[in-house]
Amino acid sequence: MIPLIGFAPDMDPATPGVITDCSHLIPYESGMKAAPKAVAPLGVGPLAAACTGASVLSDLSSVRRILAGTATKLYEYNGTAWADVSRAAAYTGGVDSRWSFAQFGNSAIAANGADFLQRSTGAAFADIAGSPKAEVVISIAGFLMALNFNDGTVTPDGWYCSALYDETNWALSVSTQSTKGRLISTEGKITAGKSLGSYVVAYKAKAIYVAQYVGAPAAWQWDQIIGGDAGCSGKDALVDVGGVHYFANDENFWSFDGTRPIPIATNQVRKWWLDNSDPTYRYRTIAAHDKQNNLIWFYYCSRGSGGVVDSALAYHMNIKQWGRADRSIQAAFSYVSPGVTIDGMDAYGASIDALPQVPFDSQFWLTGGRTLAVIDTANQVRQMTGAAENSTLTTGDFGDDFQVSMLRQFRPRFAKAPTTATATFSRQFVKGGDITNGSASSINDGHFKATQRARWHRARLAFTGDVSITGYQPELVRNGKR
Repeated sequence: MIPLIGFAPDMDPATPGVITDCSHLIPYESGMKAAPKAVAPLGVGPLAAACTGASVLSDLSSVRRILAGTATKLYEYNGTAWADVSRAAAYTGGVDSRWSFAQFGNSAIAANGADFLQRSTGAAFADIAGSPKAEVVISIAGFLMALNFNDGTVTPDGWYCSALYDETNWALSVSTQSTKGRLISTEGKITAGKSLGSYVVAYKAKAIYVAQYVGAPAAWQWDQIIGGDAGCSGKDALVDVGGVHYFANDENFWSFDGTRPIPIATNQVRKWWLDNSDPTYRYRTIAAHDKQNNLIWFYYCSRGSGGVVDSALAYHMNIKQWGRADRSIQAAFSYVSPGVTIDGMDAYGASIDALPQVPFDSQFWLTGGRTLAVIDTANQVRQMTGAAENSTLTTGDFGDDFQVSMLRQFRPRFAKAPTTATATFSRQFVKGGDITNGSASSINDGHFKATQRARWHRARLAFTGDVSITGYQPELVRNGKR
């Protein structure tokens, strides 16, 4: 049996177990499985306009708030609807003004780069008087840090921190340690940033800087990380997972644990992604963590999308393999489920058959359950917890440069068999030459019948329903033998 090694179109297609193409198929510890459908949580209607950022924040009492922003408003989901929690005047965000959120003590902070920093302690947001405008806000070590700021002077390469333990005080002072500076060793603006333990990490498109707190008078010491062209393309193209950052830039996907950046897509999906993503809009890439499945999702704009985030790659952090499950979204975040009781199921459906197509062991049903959620292009929150999508898998090439063989059958190994499965075979006599479509068949007794002759063979499998597949075994016999 040939074990699957994930979606890796950059590899030699003759690599055993490589997947050269797939749809709605994601990696898990033993192989590949169908990606879940997106389902809308009960009672969560659409936002009034396109979402430009969303987050779940928790205060010091562990009270959670689900927040989302549009170009002109900030909203909070109150359990039944999206409530407008904006300041009195509309915000002035543009097409690419994305909201950045942070929790500072009991204060929720929001920044969009176009308006003064926003603060809420449970009610509506309001301007923080005297604060800068900023693209990114980070809560770190008793400070609120603003990156790529405008305090009357546009400073795209700048950082600015509040007074210690006071997010409302931005008056520069040695005694309060409110201070600011610039990162000018490399070209370009600060594009993204997050905390990493007790450190602050600021990203440019092709550079990484790390700051540690050193006390008065400097407060923060910044050092550039040696990492070639590693950097981050946009504020949403970065996610923190347990002290490791995963992010994308115009050249690759990366991980960074505070020491050095490591490319994670080279020789797997890097070249494919560069060929299939729109270079004009790579800064709109959205990274998200799917904790339940140990996945990092990178949602991006495909070529010809016109700037719509419509495609996605999924990276499994443990086995370091990739999958693919395209979806059009505006934002991604970890949704916190209100939970469902037996008595409350009537609200979801009048009968068992009418309930959402979601497995009963899903976080969808659990109080406080956290699941990956997206806001789609209809402005609607959708949890990635539904029934399995229909999926496809295209193998690499199996055969021999020196021997023509007949493919008699192809047997997949399932950990979870699909509802239905079909296979379409193709063949190639000279590597790099023309690929010819061959026979097709439906699965029978756990395998697909095939009768084609070639030096190299390939199979495209199409599944309906939930499926988990760990490998496959073709039956090849030398040409002319039975």
